[in-house]
Amino acid sequence: MHNRTHTAMPMTYPQTAIQDAEIPRASEPMMQHVLDTYASETNKVYSVWTSFAGEHLGFRPHPKSSTVVEIMRHQLLSERRFFGEFLGTPEAPAAEVLPLVQTAEEFAQRLVVLARPRLAFLAAQRAQWWRVRVPFFDVERERIWVFWRRILHTAHHRTQLTVYQRLLDSPVLPTYGPTADVTWSGADPTHTVEAASRAGQKA
Repeated sequence: MHNRTHTAMPMTYPQTAIQDAEIPRASEPMMQHVLDTYASETNKVYSVWTSFAGEHLGFRPHPKSSTVVEIMRHQLLSERRFFGEFLGTPEAPAAEVLPLVQTAEEFAQRLVVLARPRLAFLAAQRAQWWRVRVPFFDVERERIWVFWRRILHTAHHRTQLTVYQRLLDSPVLPTYGPTADVTWSGADPTHTVEAASRAGQKA
């Protein structure tokens, strides 16, 4: 397990697969947040996946739920489809997406290996490329819309796994803020009306 409790320090993750210095610079400066977000979300998924012990990969909270390993498989395959079919990025053949050895660590490593060339490709694209409408299942959407839909899809499945962590009585890792298990100095979750009213007051 790779769980650590962080205190008296800024928010960090148990492991960071893609360092800030490795994120390419976007040819369109206004699109840098796209690259930064994709790298950050990949790091979050990597951190959550590598926290699962081998004996938990077959866990499912309900007979109709996906197992941990099924969610990992779906993440890799669906991400390949979003980027390859809908966005048009160069991708490995679908048959080569999944790791040969299906452990949490191998799935996490494969996630990062597939993400790195996408970052490089996306960094080179100009604003007009992002605005092109492309087929998306049975509709058409701009590429930038498809990208953010992918981020939401990834966050959805990562959240599934953090719920599984709680049900397994494992520490729940932070992704966008502290959890009951992991916090740090300066963490400032919004749980009160007072906290929510710190800005935006009408004159």
